[in-house]
Amino acid sequence: MQDYIQISKINDFIFCPFSIYLHGIYENFSEKTYHSSYQTRGKLKHESVDTGTYSTSKNILQGTEVYSEKYELVGKIDTLDTDKKKLIERKNKIINIYDGYRYQLYAQYFCLIEMGYEIEEMSLYSISDNKSYPIPLPDEDTTKEFEAVLEKIRKFDPSTKISKNPQKCEKCIYNNLCN
Repeated sequence: MQDYIQISKINDFIFCPFSIYLHGIYENFSEKTYHSSYQTRGKLKHESVDTGTYSTSKNILQGTEVYSEKYELVGKIDTLDTDKKKLIERKNKIINIYDGYRYQLYAQYFCLIEMGYEIEEMSLYSISDNKSYPIPLPDEDTTKEFEAVLEKIRKFDPSTKISKNPQKCEKCIYNNLCN
């Protein structure tokens, strides 16, 4: 039996596969030990969703735990408007729509669909500048891409040599630990 993949780790894996390994090492430490100011600000801005205090509307699910047996995924959604059938993933500040953001949203989508919810639209929401970015529902091609990423995560070996990207490494909270 495979271990379930945490939805939040999908974006991390796309950013840098080795960061998941390092995150696993540090997850029992205080976040102050390894979080940068970017992560701390993002976590604070996300707190209302995580604690379920973002909205009092009955039709807004927030911070709801989701899972998929098919894809062996578990995690939480940010918000789902059950009346509008709209799934929203919130980020502190969106500068680019990265694949990791889309795959994280797809994971939430597939979990919710499997759990019996209807989703007709999805978007990413940039908290800092109040901008919304519609993301198309996954089609056959994007579903295959998503499934390939899950397969890469499951087969990842931390001893694998990873090519470095200076722009990513510069922003990584673990950059001082990589050789």
